[in-house]
Amino acid sequence: MIKSRHAKMEVEDMFTSRLQNEQTDNLARAFLALESMEDCYRLFEDLFTIREIQDLSQRLEVAQLLKSQATYTEIVEKTGVSTATIGRVNRALNYGAGGYQLVLDKAKGNTDK
Repeated sequence: MIKSRHAKMEVEDMFTSRLQNEQTDNLARAFLALESMEDCYRLFEDLFTIREIQDLSQRLEVAQLLKSQATYTEIVEKTGVSTATIGRVNRALNYGAGGYQLVLDKAKGNTDK
């Protein structure tokens, strides 16, 4: 949560995505409606190709490895992704909307329980 320091009262800054429209709002609501891992897999099977799921899963793994200070060489050896993909994920981690960090933090909290 980001708080504005420019006012006496703290005001929460809202994130506005350049992707936001009615269709992506519906997609976000669909993901938010899922209640279990099984629900997720059911939607994944219907919504994505196998390759798309593999690519998305790989990017998340790359983000985890980058956060754990793995080198590009180690990441390439472990995942098989290109250095271009690693660079893209690294840029998103450092200059993106904060989505990777948000998911990594929440996933870590779920595995700590």
